[in-house]
Amino acid sequence: MTTSPSSSLYHTGLVQFQWEKSVSGLYFLLQFPQADKELENKRHAALYLLGEDGLGGERSSGAGRFEAEWLELPEPEPVRRFDLHFTTPTAFAQSSNHLPLPVPALMFRSWLERWNHFAPVYLGSDELIAYLSNAIALRQHTIKTSSFSLPRGYVNGFNCKVVLQALSRTDPLLANVANLLIHYAQFAGTGIKTRLGMGQTKVKIGFLKAGSENRTRIISLEG
Repeated sequence: MTTSPSSSLYHTGLVQFQWEKSVSGLYFLLQFPQADKELENKRHAALYLLGEDGLGGERSSGAGRFEAEWLELPEPEPVRRFDLHFTTPTAFAQSSNHLPLPVPALMFRSWLERWNHFAPVYLGSDELIAYLSNAIALRQHTIKTSSFSLPRGYVNGFNCKVVLQALSRTDPLLANVANLLIHYAQFAGTGIKTRLGMGQTKVKIGFLKAGSENRTRIISLEG
């Protein structure tokens, strides 16, 4: 008995983001240099149509569809205290190991690398991390470790509440940068394997200014 290609089984793989359960998904940053309602409406319409059509392959089978949620990311005001809650296990890559500790320098590096990759404004690199490490102190934490299951094994991470505080001598501009990156952590996550649900971060800080003409928006895609 012989078989033809038309009778062979076809296999494909899919990744589905379970937004409600693990606060995971895709996002990108969009900056409007000035208020332009017509342009914003066109972007809304384009993303809506793209969401209906879908991204990637297998769209004819219903794959790749999403809904876009628009969120504001205005200019931050100076804030000296930052309360963070890591709601899923969080860890950082360190050589061939994983470090399950809330080290401020590693947290800021995680957020800064993602910001520089996606945002329209480059903030800096190692020098900025060094400044932030000296200006922002870890004041309090309630830490415990737990395991995050992976398809092949698991990773140990920390679940905790952390209080970061800008030292009194910290330059207001530097405090603003810290505020921006910490606020961004709510969307980008912290540490490794955030696409799988690790490192989900909630932040309690001062509210941000509204009505800025130069705005950056975060658009999260829920599929």
